Amino acid sequence: MLVLNAEEVRKALPMKETIEAMKNAYASLSDGKAEVPLRTRLPIPNHDALGIFMPAYVQAKDADALAVKVVSIFPNNPARGLPYIQAAVFAFEAGTGAVSAVLEGGALTAIRTGAGSGAAIDLLARKDSKVAAIFGAGVQGRTQLEAACTVRKIEMAWIFDSDPNRAAAFVKEMAGKGSLPADLRAASSPREAVQAADIICTATTSTTPVFDDADLKPGVHISAIGAYTPEMAETPAETVRRAMVFVDSRSAVLAEAGDLIQPIQKGLITEAHVLAELGEIVLGRKPGRESGEEITFFKSVGVAVQDAMAAQLALKNAKAMGLGREIEF
Repeated sequence: MLVLNAEEVRKALPMKETIEAMKNAYASLSDGKAEVPLRTRLPIPNHDALGIFMPAYVQAKDADALAVKVVSIFPNNPARGLPYIQAAVFAFEAGTGAVSAVLEGGALTAIRTGAGSGAAIDLLARKDSKVAAIFGAGVQGRTQLEAACTVRKIEMAWIFDSDPNRAAAFVKEMAGKGSLPADLRAASSPREAVQAADIICTATTSTTPVFDDADLKPGVHISAIGAYTPEMAETPAETVRRAMVFVDSRSAVLAEAGDLIQPIQKGLITEAHVLAELGEIVLGRKPGRESGEEITFFKSVGVAVQDAMAAQLALKNAKAMGLGREIEF
């Protein structure tokens, strides 16, 4: 069995390759070639925490993928100097069920989530997009920006966080790193962040919208990946109502995503407002953006096919690069 730590997972999952793997994952899901039950949620009330179990089997083009991700979400951890999200991904041989690897799941989750958004940006954002806005200056915000810069020539980006010090630290750490532009700026307000943005990525745990609908420019693309419960919502209902809405999984977002559940409950939209899963666009079965003036909105709560396909890619690259440690199991 191969064991990959966080740094090895990062090396084995370059963003460009991972974005393509996410397109394949979404296509398999929409094509009915994946078995993905809704995630099992385990409340841990004494610690205000949550455990999540995410299994998936994917009939992939190259080789089938079988994996289970176990995630723990402990909101009080950052105050202790610990990660908000901790996780492990267990990969199995699809033909025999033998355990083939254990991968550090925090890094894998951050990269595959950014790459999933990157796939949406590649398929839905205007080709001439140059300005990005990132809400949430945590780990997920960093991979969101990296993904956006991988598929579009981003010249500058605004970073907004409820904690200005976190936004400033993000700018200092990430400006000019890899594909990211040197021109990163900490926004003093949500309006300053979005008013010129061509691409907006929200990666927060907010229960109220993080920007105002009136501040958006025509033709903007929004990837909302942070709110993952019916009680959470990052995007104004008015924006959802007038946007072209795309999702990672219809069943998942309609069960878990407050960004869509709340407008539906208010009677502002119906389930039919979801135009397509991203995989349907990859497969050529549904159109994506149809004009430069449309607002496109991608809502993701994360699906286990992403973990299975990311783990498959990581193991392929790790073996080629000599990463990880083999242990008896």
